Amino acid sequence: MRLAAADREDAFAEFGLPGRPGSDVFWAAAGAPAAVPDGDGGWVTLFLWRGAEPVTVEFESWSDPVALRRWESSDCWYAEVRMPARLRVTYRFVAGDVAHADPLNPAGAGGERSVASTPDAPQQPHWPLLGADAVLPVPRARIRWASARLGGRRTVRVHPAGGGGPVVLLLDGDDWLYLHPAMTAFDSAVEAGDLPPVTLVFLPAKDRAAEFTCRPELWEAVRDELLPLVAESGVDADPERLVVAGQSLGGLSALYAALEFPELVSRVACQSGSFWWTPQAPGWADPLGGPVGGAIAERLREGADLSGHRVAFDVGEHEDRMLPHCEVTERLVERAGATVRVSRSASGHDRAGWRHALLRDVGWALGE
Repeated sequence: MRLAAADREDAFAEFGLPGRPGSDVFWAAAGAPAAVPDGDGGWVTLFLWRGAEPVTVEFESWSDPVALRRWESSDCWYAEVRMPARLRVTYRFVAGDVAHADPLNPAGAGGERSVASTPDAPQQPHWPLLGADAVLPVPRARIRWASARLGGRRTVRVHPAGGGGPVVLLLDGDDWLYLHPAMTAFDSAVEAGDLPPVTLVFLPAKDRAAEFTCRPELWEAVRDELLPLVAESGVDADPERLVVAGQSLGGLSALYAALEFPELVSRVACQSGSFWWTPQAPGWADPLGGPVGGAIAERLREGADLSGHRVAFDVGEHEDRMLPHCEVTERLVERAGATVRVSRSASGHDRAGWRHALLRDVGWALGE
């Protein structure tokens, strides 16, 4: 971490901040994390916190936590963090046992998180800037689903973007309801003509490790229980053109469904799928250190016909250990006959980086 010179009145002027750190003029100008080139193709990004107690900034999947330093005896705590080119990352401040979003940053991701981007990170059209205290809109239509196959009850929200159309099943649906405003983003994309009208079905997970690994129960329940409820809900929805969108373990589950339930799932938008997964991997000290491509690659090598399927893959370009697992899976899916789209996002293993790919790849999956 680079340290600013303590004897300078305008120590952070290169970040666009006037005055001495901690002064009224300084705090009046402070905002979201600002970045300057590091001289080596990356960026130095300034994180600020105003308070009296020590604080740490924690990043989602990309970096170890960084302790902020206090500017002399002021209320200004700061960290200058080196970031690579093209990075969008979720972060939070932790003071004691309490996590906080960044009060200076208008880009929130739920009540305890914010989003920072390097200046060269691509824009994410249709995703609004919403502060951490914003109340995200929630679809009015909801289904109370008591699943015989999965057990328990869950609330599934349904939203007809643009009046409704093909069903887009969003795995980890609560994250897309309460952390990132997918309903607003899809509405904007449909209105702009970047997506056809669709019906969003926000499917929450009760036990991700059980439901999203390679087991049939979830997809039997979706086929036999949930989709009939959607059809009966009164919302305009076309389950015959189903797109499944999933991230991480959700991406693993989406591709598993395409392999094992091809009559149900033939269109997939997969971001950072956990293709390292095997039944044994969760018990290993290094789950990502097993066979490349995990159980899905093994299944694909046994023989699969994915003709007629459309599968979009996206993974963060900074997910160094995920990339080999994803790359072999991408090749095997294409070899199995699917039409495949491959891209890399400016992120690590982070929902903030998957947002643009979600909209774009759902639109692509619905193409003919």
